[in-house]
Amino acid sequence: MSASPTSQRLPTGAEIRLRGPSGAPAVVCVNGGQRAEVPGTWSATIEWLVGRLAPLFPEIRFAEVRYRVKSWNRLDLCIEDAFAAISAAGRARTLLVGFSMGGAVAASAAEHPSVTGVLGLAPWLPNQLDLSGLIGRRLTVLHGALDRWLPGIPGVSPGNSREGFERARRLGVEGTYTLIPGAVHGLALRAPWGSLVPLPRAGRWAELAAAEVRAFQASAG
Repeated sequence: MSASPTSQRLPTGAEIRLRGPSGAPAVVCVNGGQRAEVPGTWSATIEWLVGRLAPLFPEIRFAEVRYRVKSWNRLDLCIEDAFAAISAAGRARTLLVGFSMGGAVAASAAEHPSVTGVLGLAPWLPNQLDLSGLIGRRLTVLHGALDRWLPGIPGVSPGNSREGFERARRLGVEGTYTLIPGAVHGLALRAPWGSLVPLPRAGRWAELAAAEVRAFQASAG
C-alpha cells in the first residue's frame, strides 16, 4: 500500500496532494472544469486513478491538483496552478496527466522544461488552443468511445480530442491515440456519501494509463 497523500498549498492559492518520494520523477495530474467560475474541487476520476497507480509505482511522485477556480473561462489561472504544481512536485522529469479540461491545461503547461510528455484522458483540446508547448514532448490520448456532451451531463466528444491530436501531429509531436470501447467520460464519480464509484471500463483506463507511466518511468531512469 502507498502512503497517504500529504496536502500542500501552492503560491497561486491552489492546492496539491502528494504521494511518493521527494525528488523522484513526477506524475502531475490536472482535472476538468466547467463554464461557471467556481472554486476548485478534487477530481473523482484523478483520485481513483492515482489510488490505483501509486501502489504500482512507489518510486514515482504523484501530485493531484485542485485549482483555485475550475473554469475554462479562467483557463489562464488553471495553467498557472499547473506550473506551480510542477515546481512543487520537485521539478524532476514530469509526466502531465490531464482529464477533460485538464487536457488543455496540460497541453499548455507542457512547455515547462521538466515535462517530457502529456497523457490526456478524454482531453478537451479546442481548435483555438496553442499546442506548440507539446513540441518535443510525447502526447498520448485515451478517450471513451461513448463520451459525448449531453444536456446536464459533462462530456468531450472523441472527435474533439482526435482533431487536437492530429493538430499536434502536424507540429511534429509524437504520440498515440486510443479509443476505449464501452467507456464514457471519465473513470469514476463521487457518491453523495464520499465514496468513489468506478464508471464502465475504468479498469481498462487504468491499465492503459499504467502502461504510459511505466514507459515514462523507464525513460526517466
